[in-house]
Amino acid sequence: MSNLKRKDVFMSRGDVFEFKVGELAVYPAHGVALIQSIEKRKISGEDQAFYVLKILGSDATIMVPVKNASSLGMRRIMKKSMIPKVYSILKDRKEISLDTQTTWNRRYREYTERIKTGCAMEVAKVLRELYLLKHDKELSFGERKMLDTARNLLVKEISAAKNADEQKIAEELDRIMQGKEGKS
Repeated sequence: MSNLKRKDVFMSRGDVFEFKVGELAVYPAHGVALIQSIEKRKISGEDQAFYVLKILGSDATIMVPVKNASSLGMRRIMKKSMIPKVYSILKDRKEISLDTQTTWNRRYREYTERIKTGCAMEVAKVLRELYLLKHDKELSFGERKMLDTARNLLVKEISAAKNADEQKIAEELDRIMQGKEGKS
């Protein structure tokens, strides 16, 4: 096992590093992660490079094959210019038609798939729909956990994008979800 600090170490082998050690990235369904290192491991007799990600706000560490990072949905933190679009999704109550007749486990599977995309816009839609649904009916335990997950994913990414305190962003999201205009 060797830690790689240089971006071009494996370039001769065709690997391209989109991320550098010390950068923040988003890993779908886990959220914002710090790229702690890039390590080389021998898998099935072949050298492969892995990003070693430390998920912020948890003790989780994930190894992601460099060559599969993009196809697995690993991406850069959203640009600051995207935040108003996320807030717009959260504020939009017209576009949504809640199907309160759908079973909770079917909704849960759909929301899980949307969160797994890693797209902040999809996570925002899940948060908005669950927030609105909880005012029409009681959420299942799984849906309440999903609501918390979607909220936490957005809080962490927006705070990283804005370089702002997570508590401040959480309060901002709460104001938006309650229909009180928040700063964006």
